[in-house]
Amino acid sequence: MFVLGITGGIGSGKSTVSAYLHDKGLIVVDADEISRKVTDAGGVAVPAIEQILGKRAVRENGALNRKYVSSIVFKDKTKLDDLSAIIHRYVLEDMEHEVEKLREKGTKCVVLDVPIPVNRFVALCNQIWVVTCDTKIRLARLENRGMDREDAIRRIAMQMTDEEYMELGEHAIDNSGSIDETYAAVDKLIEKELNGRGIRL
Repeated sequence: MFVLGITGGIGSGKSTVSAYLHDKGLIVVDADEISRKVTDAGGVAVPAIEQILGKRAVRENGALNRKYVSSIVFKDKTKLDDLSAIIHRYVLEDMEHEVEKLREKGTKCVVLDVPIPVNRFVALCNQIWVVTCDTKIRLARLENRGMDREDAIRRIAMQMTDEEYMELGEHAIDNSGSIDETYAAVDKLIEKELNGRGIRL
């Protein structure tokens, strides 16, 4: 089975690329979706997060208090790293389990959509495509989602740069232009990297 990783910074458009691959017929395992599951009410990551960030980090229903946690960690890199380490551990365990199940089923290709390419993610993938985008466009997208501009700037600054992302990937997809241009770039990679391996979409 060919494991294709899709990654990129916040607001870059990696989810757009993953959704396009899903529409083409590929199975997509979304790290953000798993992250929401493990930090929801009763989620396996919640107790460890409460331990490092305190009781206010957890809502009355047992779910992560996202607004409170965001207000803390995006101003303190140490706390962000601690939080990320906990969530990544549970997300990658879930993801590895899902990949193994798909492998046993004889699935030809699976896409892993991951915002932060930690070592376990890199090791799991046969190839990584990095989605990049102009910072001004990323900021505009995040503001359109309702994020405060200063908050968006802080979040981008605390992530890897496009150059650092690209060092980990075999291919880069520039998502600064139109959606059609992005889709055309993905189509070229599908033809080159997937069709060439007998993976027909």
